[in-house]
Amino acid sequence: MRLVVAAAALAAFVVFTALGGWQLQRRAWKLDLIERVEQRVHAAPVAAPERARWPEVTAATDEYRRVRLAGRYLHAQATRVQAVTVLGAGHWLLTPLRQADGSVVLVNRGFVPPGWRAPAAAAGDEIVVTGLLRLSEPGGGFLRRNDPAADRWTSRDVAGIARAHGLGQIAPYFVDADAGAAPVPDGDGPVGGLTVIRFANNHLVYALTWFALAFMVAGAVLWVVHDARRRRGAAAVPAGERDAPQA
Repeated sequence: MRLVVAAAALAAFVVFTALGGWQLQRRAWKLDLIERVEQRVHAAPVAAPERARWPEVTAATDEYRRVRLAGRYLHAQATRVQAVTVLGAGHWLLTPLRQADGSVVLVNRGFVPPGWRAPAAAAGDEIVVTGLLRLSEPGGGFLRRNDPAADRWTSRDVAGIARAHGLGQIAPYFVDADAGAAPVPDGDGPVGGLTVIRFANNHLVYALTWFALAFMVAGAVLWVVHDARRRRGAAAVPAGERDAPQA
């Protein structure tokens, strides 16, 4: 029985210590990610990834990179996605942008309030848009699914929106337009530049918690061993000596 308890305690100590070390590694990764994103969002815009590089676009290499792209908006195929921002509840207005090579990129032109009506707009001249590259958000939001048939969207699902609107080949990312990045006559909207960049970084707290549990296990084992030795020592003393008064 003692061997089983000792083995369980050792296993718990090893697991808790390993989890603490893993959280420290996660903390280092998160700090590196935050530093890279900070550098990207404040850098000068670069050309958005072209069609040939679409398969290589990942969060590690491209997300939150400031990019620039040019083309013509396809206003008739714009999509509204539910959003909650510092301006309140409303929608993101995602409009396809067709580039000179025929490829299409969804541009999140910004926030529009409920009931906002877009003025009639033709394709117009080619425009240049700058903003932050974001990866697709497939499926839907938290506890809410996208409903393409009803044109109700809770996440910026690039592939789903492309299928629903027959956009064909489309970039696997979208671009959050900067404030005033697309000067088109849309009255009081949309409002760009509202991207929230926030990364939870509680890994140090988690690591300290796991290490504390490991030390508690070790402390409990030491106390049990010490108590067992004390009891054995007391048992080894003759009864008469234990009861005799001290000189």
